[in-house]
Amino acid sequence: MANTASARKRARQSETQRQHNTSLRSEFRTAVKNVIKAIEAGDKSAAQGVYQGAVSTIDSIADKNIIHKNKAARHKSRLSAAIKGMS
Repeated sequence: MANTASARKRARQSETQRQHNTSLRSEFRTAVKNVIKAIEAGDKSAAQGVYQGAVSTIDSIADKNIIHKNKAARHKSRLSAAIKGMS
């Protein structure tokens, strides 16, 4: 356990930040999941609408370094390709 006042404060701050990052990561996963559900439902226009919202969320989370920018780009690319592949 932390022995100095500054170390105790740092531990408190780290825990708060960890919880915040966890909620953002969850938001990212939910956004991706919603796009996948829309794609599986087969409605292309609805999937495109959900995708636009997800892109905003993914970019926001990547800007905060919760996920790497390349991971964000990979997810956006794969979701976009899946939507374009719908008949």
